[in-house]
Amino acid sequence: MFFKKIDERIKITFLIMLILFVFIILRVFYIQMIDYKKLNQYASNLWSRDLPIEANRGLILDRNGVVLADNLTTTSLVLIPNQIKDKEKTTKALAQILNVTEEEMKKHVYKKTSIERVHPEGRRLSYDIAEKISALEMDGVYLVKEAKRYYPYGNLLSHSLGYVGIDNQGLSGLELKYDKYLTGKSGAIKYFSDAKGNKLNLSDLYVAPQSGMNLTLTIDINIQKSIERELNNIVDMFKPDMALAIVMDPKTGEILGIGSRPDYDPNNYKNYSQEVLSRNLPIWSSYEPGSTFKIITMSTAVEENIVDLEKDHFYDSGSVNVEGSVLKCWKAGGHGDQTFLQVLQNSCNLGINTRTLTNLKKML
Repeated sequence: MFFKKIDERIKITFLIMLILFVFIILRVFYIQMIDYKKLNQYASNLWSRDLPIEANRGLILDRNGVVLADNLTTTSLVLIPNQIKDKEKTTKALAQILNVTEEEMKKHVYKKTSIERVHPEGRRLSYDIAEKISALEMDGVYLVKEAKRYYPYGNLLSHSLGYVGIDNQGLSGLELKYDKYLTGKSGAIKYFSDAKGNKLNLSDLYVAPQSGMNLTLTIDINIQKSIERELNNIVDMFKPDMALAIVMDPKTGEILGIGSRPDYDPNNYKNYSQEVLSRNLPIWSSYEPGSTFKIITMSTAVEENIVDLEKDHFYDSGSVNVEGSVLKCWKAGGHGDQTFLQVLQNSCNLGINTRTLTNLKKML
């Protein structure tokens, strides 16, 4: 009886161990064959670091493919503090090249972080400064590619195009409106380091950046140049507080050109006040159409057979009373007897605003 109980316990123990062994094998199989990609990614993230490569922002083009908003390739300074062996020497050298105090540079060199972007003094560096930094050949000091927005035509179409910030984010105009389409996906140079930040002797990986989508406008640059030239002439001659112009294709409603004054250069938008930057007058300002609307009124009257331009006449005495309000002609004494074609030619206020509108009112 005693040995029988021992035998049963051995069998139970063996069964439990067998089940555990099978479970372990299945778990190892799952990790090695099914879940290994996710776990490998977790492990890789612990010892891989990225040197960012900024993507080009999408171009903005006119209807003929002329580039209105482009990109320039620049370089920026990135530090990996744990790889810098002589921090004092590095601080002094970089401070001198970037023309900043050593105290300011220490904040970057001694910072407890895996990667430190030197901002703003290390952003968008000129070729000469980038060459000086590259010549140092110091550990932990890297120059990475960045794209800078560039507007080749300066002030042309400035309010409509808008501008971008130092991180290439849209801040105004079309740059802001279509920012999510124009913004690309940044790439990186992946390198590998240990827990202390020391670089491992493994090959770096290059992940290519993806440029943003291009944006094609209905604007015709030749028409736009004409608008800009005439607006400049108006400002030079009459010194108005503001001036604006729009050219539209009446068949499609497409805007072929649009501009206003005062304007600005989006390459140097920081040099202008917010009042200038934010006032896209053709779509922002409200104003009376004035005599330009007379063509609309007369066209409607002709189309509805209310007025015959050649046969119908109107006598302009200089003023007329309409329902208690006195309307005056711009010409003292009026234009006298006129056909309605002459009414339109003379831009006669009374001829269009009384006879035509009175007949339209009766028709309605």
